[in-house]
Amino acid sequence: MIAGLVEPTSGAIWIQGRKVVGPQRTTGIVFQDPVLLPWRTVLDNVLLPIELMGENVESYRDHALELLNISGIVDFADRLPNELSGGMRQRAGICRALVQYPTLLLMDEPFSALDAMTRDDMNLELLRIWERDRKTVVFITHSISEAIFLSDRVIVISKRPGRIIEDITIALPRPRLIELQETMQFTQLRARVRKLIEH
Repeated sequence: MIAGLVEPTSGAIWIQGRKVVGPQRTTGIVFQDPVLLPWRTVLDNVLLPIELMGENVESYRDHALELLNISGIVDFADRLPNELSGGMRQRAGICRALVQYPTLLLMDEPFSALDAMTRDDMNLELLRIWERDRKTVVFITHSISEAIFLSDRVIVISKRPGRIIEDITIALPRPRLIELQETMQFTQLRARVRKLIEH
């Protein structure tokens, strides 16, 4: 609904003073599966939104390569998706979502299929990108630790029917490193969120 792909059953969604009535050019989306087209190179997959918007693809090529470089996969720009690891494919998906300079980034459980170490790496990668661009990110996850580690706010939603239980401010210092998850403050926040979900 935030992306404008599905209409709300009631109410409305507003972004920067505008009612969402369809897909927005200023919104980038990263799905759980990177959904890369297997016959296109990594670079061509990243540039796909530009092509679909009918804009000049060449004028975005340097930006796409810069994003791939920031994500550590620029050396694979001319490879096909099946030549990449799961984490690399997800990095390409993030680059694709960022290529049109979105002001809002929507991420739907993008790291859930990755192993624990790769997931940690991707969390740090996302934080690094956020530190650089400071975009608004709405990140959906079932991982309590991931939610706390990445966020400034955690919105806890109940099981069906889904309702907001609590809106928690995460006042942990930035920049964040994985070791933060071993601190007392982090552990207390994790216990608080878990208790809310279990009741």
